[in-house]
Amino acid sequence: MQGDEGEDRLSKLPDDVLLSIVERLDIADAARTRILSRRWRQIPAMLSKVVIECRHRRSKLHRHDVGWPNSNLVEATRSILGSRTANLYTIDLLRLQFYLGDDSILIGKAVSNTMATQKVCLAEFTVMTKKDRTRCTHEEKLAYGRQLRSFIYACPNAFSGLTRLKLENLISETDFPKIFSTCTRLEFLRLHGCGMGMFSLLEVEHPLLSELEIADCSFEEVYLKWLPKITLLTFSDWISQHDPVTFGYVPLLQSMSINNTGLRHHKMLKLSELLGNTTISDLHLNFQSEKIWVEPEGPKELYQVFHKLRIVDLVNISEDCELNWTIFILQGAGPFM
Repeated sequence: MQGDEGEDRLSKLPDDVLLSIVERLDIADAARTRILSRRWRQIPAMLSKVVIECRHRRSKLHRHDVGWPNSNLVEATRSILGSRTANLYTIDLLRLQFYLGDDSILIGKAVSNTMATQKVCLAEFTVMTKKDRTRCTHEEKLAYGRQLRSFIYACPNAFSGLTRLKLENLISETDFPKIFSTCTRLEFLRLHGCGMGMFSLLEVEHPLLSELEIADCSFEEVYLKWLPKITLLTFSDWISQHDPVTFGYVPLLQSMSINNTGLRHHKMLKLSELLGNTTISDLHLNFQSEKIWVEPEGPKELYQVFHKLRIVDLVNISEDCELNWTIFILQGAGPFM
């Protein structure tokens, strides 16, 4: 915006006004404003919210595409975060979504440098794979697991600063404990289509993890061994012929969502045994098919886990069950519902 004599009136606006303008731009456009003038060069470095996402759709990627899906994202990350060296402005949210590959290490190193020089309150990685779950072979998932291992070992400081992490489509026989020990600030974890090999046990221990989502994974069993801060668990589409999840120390667990398409080999679950010593207040069950995989129980068995129950959401129940099938849950909750 210029006056009659070519004066750049826009650049003379206060920093907070210019920052408000830049915050409304796509992150790539925000980075480009640095070239407008010396006045504009410092504005992107003041951003409190940095969200950088790969725009390439997975369906558009080809077999030999290795580096290019992240190429623009790498440059945007370096430009935005590199301009903030020893910056006094706090990053309230740093969120990056990218494909797993050799160039993801460049992204991780840029994040590591940022975390070493300034305060980042919330940091999130969504690490995608170039093939989705339905197209991934077992060997490809193993390869993705090895790539993740290299990524973590190359950028431990980036992972140690994460508060949220989303992983998909990878098999790693030894690295999940490494993730839990490296990501010391982790509060949210989502695993989708992951595994550790045949008949594997995933033990989860973390002092700060408060939300955990496990969907369509090939773990034989998930043991929530020690999670003193967890409040929300989402567990979906398991393969186990036994109880898919067991609980150790989870004193604050309040909400649980269990979703599954019942198959012939699946065990009928007894909620009193599955939920153990938990006392949840919010329960969501999605049966996704006509097969019901929860066995009705009496009030005495359910009272221990249901006496704090306030909300129950039952989805996709077979018509054959009707209302009579749900009565056992109401009776288990007793007068507290």
